[in-house]
Amino acid sequence: MTKETASKKSTADLYEFDAEKRNVYPILCGVDEAGRGPLAGDVYAAAVVLDPDCLIEGINDSKKLTEKKRELLFEEICEKAEAYCIATATVDEIKKLNILGATMLAMRRAVEGLEKTPSYVLVDGNRMPELSVPAETVIKGDANSASIAAASILAKVARDRKLRELDELYPEYGFSKHKGYGTKGHYEAILKYGPSPVHRMSFLKKLYK
Repeated sequence: MTKETASKKSTADLYEFDAEKRNVYPILCGVDEAGRGPLAGDVYAAAVVLDPDCLIEGINDSKKLTEKKRELLFEEICEKAEAYCIATATVDEIKKLNILGATMLAMRRAVEGLEKTPSYVLVDGNRMPELSVPAETVIKGDANSASIAAASILAKVARDRKLRELDELYPEYGFSKHKGYGTKGHYEAILKYGPSPVHRMSFLKKLYK
């Protein structure tokens, strides 16, 4: 499937993808992460069990949505989903486990934190966290599965909100603008002020050899 084809998928198409899985596994959960690449902050993950009878119009890959639309969908998903959980792995856990291990930990915590135990889990990407229920990975899942897309929105919005909070604590770094990613201005701020307690030191090795 090309990127062009994936980008044309409607919300109904994403729900249809899930419906086929739900024919076998009635309680379907989608999982996605946010914040693997930034230089600062925890990595986030979300798990969502959507109500198949309640289509939430506009659900799609969070990267294809405006910030305003993500915020609106965040509230609607939380209100209408059968179950959801947002979890994190801390900066210290990223240092201890590396970013991949910490991401898998956050995903597992999100699934285990659901109030409703899923019968099957769809995980975005090609790496599988250690789960106690049947699961499969889905490449570009947030562009194909409504459940994964919903999880991507929850994880993205929750992390962005946290970075805005961190911006109030450490205003010199501009977290609310770049959300912790390695922009030129962010690197310049780190060199000027030094790293903050929420920076991932393992991501700054080029600056501190």
